[in-house]
Amino acid sequence: MNALCLSAALASLDEIARYVLDLAGRAGLSEETSYRLRLATDELATNVVLHGYRGSVGELRLVGGMDEDTVWIRMEDDAPRFDPGANCVPPQTRLPLAQRAIGGLGIHLALTALDDFGHRYVDGHNSSTLVIRRHDHDDHHGDDPTPK
Repeated sequence: MNALCLSAALASLDEIARYVLDLAGRAGLSEETSYRLRLATDELATNVVLHGYRGSVGELRLVGGMDEDTVWIRMEDDAPRFDPGANCVPPQTRLPLAQRAIGGLGIHLALTALDDFGHRYVDGHNSSTLVIRRHDHDDHHGDDPTPK
């Protein structure tokens, strides 16, 4: 699939969603599995835009692909080093809203939606790889925030 290079701006999220859904459609993913991949990509891209670049000019680069078993998206940016999978802990949903820490829910949702996640920081570039299995399965429950 062709790479997508966009301005790291909230206005780019619609095009990112179209890119992900096109890949999911070509891979024959179910509606639920396509949704999980789009949700994860959207949450992580939003995190880069809002927190990575912090309002400064930047870009997001995406490339997606598939093999017999998986569909993957690699997202790269030049924002400061940040590994979304490091120290990911489940949100404290049993606490009253006023007592909960702000932030982290989007990353938790993204990582639990995926079947695998990897991150590397090389030569000033964050590179995150989001992976989802092509075939629906019963062992994905969305309750384990630890990247596999």
